[in-house]
Amino acid sequence: MIVDFHTHTLCSDGTQTPDELLRRLDERGVQRFAITDHDALDAYAALDLTALRDRVVTGVEINTTYRHNEVHILGYGFPVDSPVLRPVLANNAFEREQRVLEMIERLTAAGYRVTMEEVRAESAPGSPLGRPHVARALLRQGFVDSIDGAFRSLLRRGGPGYVPSTYMHPHEAVRLVRESGGVAVLAHPGRLDDYGIIEDLAGVGLQGLEVFYPKHDPNERAHFRSLAQRFDLVMTGGSDFHDPGYNQNGVGMEVDPSDLAGFFALLER
Repeated sequence: MIVDFHTHTLCSDGTQTPDELLRRLDERGVQRFAITDHDALDAYAALDLTALRDRVVTGVEINTTYRHNEVHILGYGFPVDSPVLRPVLANNAFEREQRVLEMIERLTAAGYRVTMEEVRAESAPGSPLGRPHVARALLRQGFVDSIDGAFRSLLRRGGPGYVPSTYMHPHEAVRLVRESGGVAVLAHPGRLDDYGIIEDLAGVGLQGLEVFYPKHDPNERAHFRSLAQRFDLVMTGGSDFHDPGYNQNGVGMEVDPSDLAGFFALLER
C-alpha cells in the first residue's frame, strides 16, 4: 500500500502549493495521505475535502522541545477547525516569527544581511516561518550554495544565525492532540539524540511512532518497530516531503497494510 502521512506545502516550510502536492501524490499513486504542515492547517482550505474524504487524513506537525531535542509531534484525524489546536498553533507561529527575527539580527551582525521581507517571500502570506525560510533567503542572496549548506554552516548550533527553539514540551502537544480528538504520533524518531524520550512520551499518552521514514535504515526500522510493540504504539509512515529538489525520492512510502492496521483503527474511533 502506498501512503504518505507526512508531507508539507508552501503553507509552512514546503515549496509546493497544496494543489501541486496533490498532483504529485496522484502521480505516485498514493492511496491515503495527510498534509502535516508545521503548526499550520491552512493547506486544507485549498483542497476539496469532500472529494478526498476516502484518502485524506487531517494532520499537523507540532514543533516542541525537550531535553535539548527538537521533538516533532504529528497529530492526525482531528477536526480541521479544532478549537483546541487552532490557538496553540497560532501561538507557535508567533514564537516562530520571534525566533526568525532574532536569527536575522544575528546573521546581519555577522555580515550576512538578509531582511524579514526576503524571508517572508519564501513562504505563503501569513504562513508560519522557520529556519528553512531563512536558509532559502540566504541561498537566494548568494551567501550559501545550498539549503543544506545554510544549515551546516550558518544555522547550525553554534553558527552565527543559530537561535535555540523555545517551543512547548512534547507532553503538552500529545495532550492537546488527544484532547482535540486526534491521534498523537512521534515523527522521525531516528532524529532524536535521546531515544529515552519515546518511553517518556508513551507514558503520557503518545499513541504512535513514525517507523517508516526515508532516512531510517533497516536496523532503525527494526528497532522502532520493536519499541512500538513494547510500548503499545501504532506505526505510521511518511516521506516528510518538502521540495522536489531536496526530497529526491519524492512522495509516498510503500508500507504493508498490516503494519498500518492499528493506526487506521485509531482513526476510525
